[in-house]
Amino acid sequence: MSTYTRRDILKVGTVGASLGQVALASKTSKAKGDAPNGSVEVRITAGSKRFSQEPALKWMSASSGTVGAIMLDPRKTYQEILGFGAAFTDGACYILNQVEPAVREHLFHELFDPAEMGLSVCRTCIGSSDYSTVAFSYDDGDPDPELQRFSIDFDRQYILPTLRLARKINPDLYLFASPWSPPGWMKANGSMLGGSMRKHSLPVYARYIVKFLQAYAAEGATINSLSSQNEVDTDQDGKMPACLWAQEHEIEFVAKHLGPALASNGVKTKIWILDHNYDLWGRVICQLEDPELYKYVDGVAWHGYAGVATEMTRVHDAFPDKHAYWTEGGPILNPNYETDWNKWATRSADILRNWSRCIISWNLALDEKGHPNIGPAPCAGFVTVNSQTKEITRSGQYWTLAHYARAGRRGARRFESQTNLENVSNVAFANPDGTKALVVGNPGPERQARVLLAGKMVQVTLPADSLVTLSWQQS
Repeated sequence: MSTYTRRDILKVGTVGASLGQVALASKTSKAKGDAPNGSVEVRITAGSKRFSQEPALKWMSASSGTVGAIMLDPRKTYQEILGFGAAFTDGACYILNQVEPAVREHLFHELFDPAEMGLSVCRTCIGSSDYSTVAFSYDDGDPDPELQRFSIDFDRQYILPTLRLARKINPDLYLFASPWSPPGWMKANGSMLGGSMRKHSLPVYARYIVKFLQAYAAEGATINSLSSQNEVDTDQDGKMPACLWAQEHEIEFVAKHLGPALASNGVKTKIWILDHNYDLWGRVICQLEDPELYKYVDGVAWHGYAGVATEMTRVHDAFPDKHAYWTEGGPILNPNYETDWNKWATRSADILRNWSRCIISWNLALDEKGHPNIGPAPCAGFVTVNSQTKEITRSGQYWTLAHYARAGRRGARRFESQTNLENVSNVAFANPDGTKALVVGNPGPERQARVLLAGKMVQVTLPADSLVTLSWQQS
């Protein structure tokens, strides 16, 4: 991978760059062998069109000037893409099991088949989250330090079958798991709702996590990575499963208990820390400065509810060997639920342009009221399943990831793209199979754009409030 300073990265924002920067990109992208030829496939979401295939475009010699341009430079590469997806919460799996099996399989083919959207990175929960039918852990009741009661039987009803179906359709599906709370008896308040972790519970909690990973692997739902806690810095006012973790407790847990427990049991699941907001970047840097924690950690799980995405770049610049993963954020119940794709395109571009390897939406599916939900947050599903008719409705975020998941497959590299088109988001990918793709979001009125690459260009119309994917095979 090429290396760049933070100044190089931050001077190119999601919404554009100066004319001088664009001219520089034009100059540096004319390397021999970069010039494309042939046709450019076009897909558009706008108005009544949803990922609609449009007439192909042709590369031609570029005209002079850079006004109204999106400049591409494939020689300047950034992070490798892991993928895109959503969360298999207990609530989501319950809702998905309320539809007929044939309908569910058709939807999963649409979502997970590599020939379709190909969602490839999804999240699941270690016990209950707020989007559950009930609050539960795998060892409820009085203190059980020997974990004799441990059981994942609750998950066998519909969570594990749902995960196995998704993996059947996409065998390369990557699963990330997060706990919202340890069993209540491990915490100071004795409850899964809010509270904080007891330090003396750390060793038994590491064994609890290992037992979960082993039990899931035995059920054909191997977990690829996990965090020690969803949202370490909040107890959610005791209104839902949650747990505060002091910074020093997370360091101790990962460095002295969880990391060694995974290693001694031959469990290859990777550890991601934090699993919380951008504004906690300082905590992350302090944690990664601990050499014992550092050796066990693959990367950082980020949420976007507070702070700005450039904080991921702060951490990347300090610790470039530790990856960034965006692990939670999704639709809310509002009148624009089905059409706010440019809100998500702008956010997605910001996330990816600050080194994240993935984007994981929140609940894969909920009903029209945002249920099941035992917490206070008014979220909606990536897709909605009507509780009465079982009709499936797709969110604006769904259509954003319909573009991004197809444009940047696993193993793709994000490469340099800049624009002087105001408010236009853009991200470019070079895929392992040789295809390249550019996703453009235009939240404003219709406009014309030229995509410039190594002395060639295509002229493309960006409809009002549109998402456009251009893809081509590099010669």
